[in-house]
Amino acid sequence: MKIVTFEYDNDVQVGIISEDGKFVIPANKYETMYDLIQQTDFEELLAIARVDMGAVPLDQVKILAPITHPRNDIICLGINYKSHDDELPDEYVPEKIVQRQVPVYFSKRVDRTVDPEGTIDGHFNVVKELDYECELAVIIGKEAKDVEEKDAADYVFGYTIINDVTARDVQVAHKQWYFGKSLDTFAPMGPCIVTADEFDFPPALSIQCRVNGELRQDSNTKYLVHGIPYIISELSKGMTLRAGTIIATGTPAGTGIGLNPPQFLKSGDVVECSIEGIGTLRNTVK
Repeated sequence: MKIVTFEYDNDVQVGIISEDGKFVIPANKYETMYDLIQQTDFEELLAIARVDMGAVPLDQVKILAPITHPRNDIICLGINYKSHDDELPDEYVPEKIVQRQVPVYFSKRVDRTVDPEGTIDGHFNVVKELDYECELAVIIGKEAKDVEEKDAADYVFGYTIINDVTARDVQVAHKQWYFGKSLDTFAPMGPCIVTADEFDFPPALSIQCRVNGELRQDSNTKYLVHGIPYIISELSKGMTLRAGTIIATGTPAGTGIGLNPPQFLKSGDVVECSIEGIGTLRNTVK
């Protein structure tokens, strides 16, 4: 199932996209996506979809980011595809994957995620090297603590797409990633959350990014260096992952900094992040 947050008749609701993709069925029992994740299961969502009450044509609603206001920073994996590791200049990654046995984790501060079709503020008064990173994001479905890898699938509610927008020059200047990845509007998300039962675990999905129609990133989530079971298990051994926690799993080669010569985003550029079975996240830079 595809679960969305949407606006209709000046009211923000959560709902389920119909099987034919033409309607959204309000899940009126839940006020927010967090309520839905915490209080429901896949069978209950299926029941709501089957009843099909109050369905609204999709072209009459505005689809918002599925989790508009994350309760915690987004947990991110840095350099989690070997291809991305290979393309990055040394000043961005002093130690390559082959020399490192553990993942790189960092957090991305987000006040409001950017909607599908929303706008990315380039902050060009302070940013000269604006970049894109298409990523598969995992949404935790229930409290996870001391999870074994073999049980990790039980803790996944679903998956969405995140564009981990990055100010490369800010990242290098500060010698850490938090500020350069956390400027306002640097977290487009969506267009939906696809429930975990729709995919094998861990999912092996085509992942692509286009800029102004040009294919830049083209890979598959099966190439994650540190896979989703490992990530959930390791993180949960040291911290409690609450329902609704968002984990962005990393980006493949083809980022602007990795091209020769580098090609950074500019005002007016359109960035499309697509993942098989989830959809396309389309945003314009201003």
